Amino acid sequence: MKLKFLQKSETHSENSRALIEGTRDGIPVALGYLAVSFSLGIVARSAGLTAFQGFLASALVNASAGEYAGFTVIAADAPYLEMVIVILIANARYFLMSCAMSQRMSHETRLPHRLLLGNYITDEFFGLAISRPGYINPSYSYGSILVAAPCWAIGTAIGVIAGNLLPLRVVSALNVALYGMFLAIIVPPARKNKVIAGLILICFASSYAASLLPIISDLSAGTRTIILTVAISAIAAFLFPVKQRGETGNDT
Repeated sequence: MKLKFLQKSETHSENSRALIEGTRDGIPVALGYLAVSFSLGIVARSAGLTAFQGFLASALVNASAGEYAGFTVIAADAPYLEMVIVILIANARYFLMSCAMSQRMSHETRLPHRLLLGNYITDEFFGLAISRPGYINPSYSYGSILVAAPCWAIGTAIGVIAGNLLPLRVVSALNVALYGMFLAIIVPPARKNKVIAGLILICFASSYAASLLPIISDLSAGTRTIILTVAISAIAAFLFPVKQRGETGNDT
């Protein structure tokens, strides 16, 4: 009984520490979200959405590409079916991220944790969680989500209120913030692993080439991303398989 109590106490302590670390790491993401969602809110305002509608859209969708596509379709007064198809294509890459993230979860991770984390899979949350060694602790992801997700919704609402009052140059400058955050996520693991660094360069070159090649360049950016992700990740998994290690999970 005493041993079981000590194990629960240790697990609670580890989860609390992971929550604090996730909150700390989520602050830069929150700042980037606040800036980028502001410009997204301007797009929502142009599509005729109110501040509350923009806030609700960002709180439920959690995807910049999907939201932008949705706002564009709304502005074009397109049918609901077209909106569903466009957003599905734009966000289909998250299916791949979900598969990768599920492989990093302990078999003891309960279904509610899996469903909640699956709802909040974004490029940034995925990058933060997957870059940590060992199994993914849901408490770490919850910490980053609690800080960053509200900023994404609030920034969109503020952008709707501001409308088109800001100069275009200012809006373009705000869009750069998210790219800087992407670099902060991929540079540390690339410095530690030459294979990862090489794959990142290949991804950059392939993405640029796909935007110029005939036929492929005619596809949407989301579709090109899906094709490149599947192809490059499959080749990398075949050439550089990750060795299984005897790691134990610390989640609940």
